[in-house]
Amino acid sequence: MKTMKSRTSFLFTFIHWPVIARILCIIFLINLSFGMIIHFIEPTEFPTIFDGVWWAIVTTATLGYGDYVPVTVTGRSLGILLIFFGTGFVTTYFVALAATAISTQNAYLEGKVDYKGEGHIIIVGWNERVRESLMHIKALISKPISIVLIDQSLEHNPLHDQNVHFIKGNPIYDQILQKANIRDAALVVVTSDQSKDEVQADMNTILTLLAVKGLNPDVYTLVEILTSTQVQNAKRAGADEIIQTNMLSSYVMYNSMVSHGMANTLLQMLDQLKGSKLKYLIVEELYIGNTFESVSNKLLQDKILLLGIKRKGDTMINPPLYTLVQADDEFLVIKD
Repeated sequence: MKTMKSRTSFLFTFIHWPVIARILCIIFLINLSFGMIIHFIEPTEFPTIFDGVWWAIVTTATLGYGDYVPVTVTGRSLGILLIFFGTGFVTTYFVALAATAISTQNAYLEGKVDYKGEGHIIIVGWNERVRESLMHIKALISKPISIVLIDQSLEHNPLHDQNVHFIKGNPIYDQILQKANIRDAALVVVTSDQSKDEVQADMNTILTLLAVKGLNPDVYTLVEILTSTQVQNAKRAGADEIIQTNMLSSYVMYNSMVSHGMANTLLQMLDQLKGSKLKYLIVEELYIGNTFESVSNKLLQDKILLLGIKRKGDTMINPPLYTLVQADDEFLVIKD
């Protein structure tokens, strides 16, 4: 009774193995069995069982080296059976292997495969801004960065040839964020959905932000908000940094209305930052108590351009030269 149960359990487990593993196991058993049989049928031509197994493998692979050949009618009849059974299974194995490879590749392209890495950047939403941002990131940073793109409107990975992992789905659901390995992500960027109106787009952004922070409260989040009325809600939801796209656009438009050609000038000025980084620096102790002017002159000697001071969450761009640097300040600089 126990033997019957164990056999039934093994058969049940074997049936649930991957197709490739099952076929490979059958091929191994066929070659082993025929190799042992031919050794006992023709011990002179096949001195060892290994020689028989070698002949079986060469025969099923249709290579036919001819180093071992059965000479009796019984041995050749066995060879015919091996060709009928073994070669068929070997062909099936390679067909299944090719089908699995194609299926896996299609699964990657269609965003159905989970991401297993860590320390990566997750970008939610796909649009031209995202494409341009990724191009700039790859141009400025020498070391490779792992990027996971989440979008529910795309059918295929738009950047499959640029080391971008695609996850298809709605990021407001936990299972989609978990497929992107949200718990080990270093940064999450949530872009605004251009297919929705501004209010709905902001609501969807905040809902996505809540889902992200619910699964990984410590991850740094950068979100795009279109309406100024939703900025405070984004902060309440835990956004670490907010980009107000419409406000940035309105500033450019206003300056262009006042001074014609300013839009191109601002774009060129930002483009010149390629190779340099606009960033905040923690104030070193030797600068505390010095004026903005003296600190600016000292930093220029190290090819660092001081633009302003961040104090208590507010950034002062080009403050009065006599402004004294405090211990909790941060420097806004352009640094190579």
